[in-house]
Amino acid sequence: MDLNWNVMQEPRGIMRLTHFIFAIFAFVCVTEYTGYLTFHCNGKDYPVSYEYPFDLVYNKTLNCNHRYEIYGDFSGDAIFFVWTGFLALVYSIAISIIYVKFDRVYLQNPKLPLADFCATVVVAVFWLSSSAAWANGLTGLKNKTDIDPSENPCNCSITQSSFTTLNISVIFGFLNFFLWATDLWFLYKETSWFQGSKFHSTSGV
Repeated sequence: MDLNWNVMQEPRGIMRLTHFIFAIFAFVCVTEYTGYLTFHCNGKDYPVSYEYPFDLVYNKTLNCNHRYEIYGDFSGDAIFFVWTGFLALVYSIAISIIYVKFDRVYLQNPKLPLADFCATVVVAVFWLSSSAAWANGLTGLKNKTDIDPSENPCNCSITQSSFTTLNISVIFGFLNFFLWATDLWFLYKETSWFQGSKFHSTSGV
């Protein structure tokens, strides 16, 4: 079949390209992040590093004979978020191929627009739930790595990495939900639900 690239200039095609790009931004901000927490005690450093999937298991005896422990498993929230981003990425590619290569079949078969609409609803719900879960997990991660001075008997100085990248990932997550939810209107116009109601309204039924 001929390739119809014009569909990528239509709203549904443009939205899929947008979904693809912002899905990458969302999960890369999480998977490529590496945080650190370093205790500086009497000229000696005790570093702690953590990265995706953020299952913190750390215990270390400082040179003042105080044992410091950091435990916290936030992998479930992080994996759910990244998995949603990967799902959105794959679906955006797959449905874009269908748009370009099988656009005539897509428009003539009423089941395909309905399936596309329903799948988009599912992915949008995943974005909302995974973003909320990851926002909660990120709050827990921040709390676990936020050292209370009263819990620092050795009076060590502490340096910590910024959470800006992970904060941005949460923003991208909710932005992706908004984009997928917005796309529902354009997809709905291609379904038999909309076409049927349009036909009835124009025929006076």
